[in-house]
Amino acid sequence: MSPRFGVTPTITDEAVTAGNVGLAAGNRCISVGHKSRIDDSLLLALNGVGVEYVSTRSIGDNHIDVAYAESIGVTVGTVAYSPDSVADYTVMLMLMALRHATSVVRRADLRDYRLHDTPGRELRDLTVGVVGTGRIGAAVIDRLRGFGSRIIAHDVSPATRADYVTFDELIRVSDVVTLHTPLTPATHHLLDARRLEQMKPGAVIVNTGRGPLVDNAALLAALEAGHLAGVALDVVEGEEGVFYADCRERPLASTPLARLQELPNVLISPHTAYFTDHALADAVEDSLAHCLTYENGNP
Repeated sequence: MSPRFGVTPTITDEAVTAGNVGLAAGNRCISVGHKSRIDDSLLLALNGVGVEYVSTRSIGDNHIDVAYAESIGVTVGTVAYSPDSVADYTVMLMLMALRHATSVVRRADLRDYRLHDTPGRELRDLTVGVVGTGRIGAAVIDRLRGFGSRIIAHDVSPATRADYVTFDELIRVSDVVTLHTPLTPATHHLLDARRLEQMKPGAVIVNTGRGPLVDNAALLAALEAGHLAGVALDVVEGEEGVFYADCRERPLASTPLARLQELPNVLISPHTAYFTDHALADAVEDSLAHCLTYENGNP
């Protein structure tokens, strides 16, 4: 890919740290992954060695203090990649949650091959509420049409063909709620204790958006009370420092994340919905293209 773009990038497997910012010296642009937490001091250090543009190979930029970056003259750019990786994974999580996959697989691993106490449910019989209908949300809707579900949606800026309703109506009538909205101050804890209580009894939540869209403590309470049938989470509030790490020899503290994972109707995967060969290639290509555009004077 580099020869096609006519560039010779400096590449490191390490995340950006104060100790290796020197690798960026002489380069106006750097490309980072979403696992790299770039705080104010790191932005200042990068700017000090000449960095003016940070391209993050992710759709979101919550791991970078964008406002501070702009205040010191550093531009932050995100990338676009195929929504199919996350959309496919989202539907897979729906099916797994509705068919009690966590409990079934755990029991089978212990050679307990009895049927689950509760039968699974079929998407064609259910109402699915899609929160956020950008590229990923729209791709999820396209896939759900093939299952015959009733599909409703909510977005502050409706942009795709769907039956749009208010957010309160969506959570009240949906059997499955799937989250694809950006994380902003307005959407932080979008599903809090009050809204979780308003959800349809026996509903399922799928989150492949951002962890803090859901209040972990409130979610745990709703599950333990039996109000929700289950959840499937690829992103979790407090995942930083846990996801992408080998924690087999490092037991998690008694946090909502650890307690959630103990429940038989909770499926957690480590922020991996995007992780396909196609999506990764898209992200790298788009990031390089954005860096070159900036270098050529067209930020």
